[in-house]
Amino acid sequence: MDDKNAARLRYSDEDLAEFRAIIEKKLSRAQDDLDFYRESLTAMAESPEAKVKGLDDGTSSAEMERLNTLAARQQKLIQHLRNAMQRIESKIYGVCRETGELIPKARLRAVPHATLSVEAKMARR
Repeated sequence: MDDKNAARLRYSDEDLAEFRAIIEKKLSRAQDDLDFYRESLTAMAESPEAKVKGLDDGTSSAEMERLNTLAARQQKLIQHLRNAMQRIESKIYGVCRETGELIPKARLRAVPHATLSVEAKMARR
């Protein structure tokens, strides 16, 4: 972290607006993906082939399991992104929960729901 960021306690309102836009975009895409997975699961469950086979076919079961896993991951991501939006609203976004220092902007741009700096995350391993 550079000296300029180390001296600051929080990101500026302009920085928070940038991160809000990033998160809103990722949240929209994640919701679209979740909707797609749910629609695919519904279509598979309601298809005439599924009813005839009873979903006992290994391929169908494996695909449904994969879609369920993807949907669960998307739900988790959406919750993390919503939590990040709450942190923006309370102006504590971007503060590492372990060190209390600002998480570098590059990390937040890559993982906008991050709550730990890379150093703090590595120390947990």
